[in-house]
Amino acid sequence: MKDELGLYYHPSLQSPGTRMYVRESRGRIEFRLWSREDPDIWERHEWIPLEVVEKASAMYQERGTNRNPMALYDLDVARRLVRDGE
Repeated sequence: MKDELGLYYHPSLQSPGTRMYVRESRGRIEFRLWSREDPDIWERHEWIPLEVVEKASAMYQERGTNRNPMALYDLDVARRLVRDGE
């Protein structure tokens, strides 16, 4: 899907007001979160490459938390959106 902010998908079926925006920059896919419930999240967080998300996920696992940041980031969907959206 696409709107004025760019290409996006819904990372969670339980939260239709949340969108994960994707773009390609310097040959890599980048992600940026937007939420209807927390619209300031767009301003607080920049575009981030998947490698940063993977590092954060490893840190969560090391701490033994139940959170999995990787659940929101779908590289296959992002690549498809970028490929088809250009």
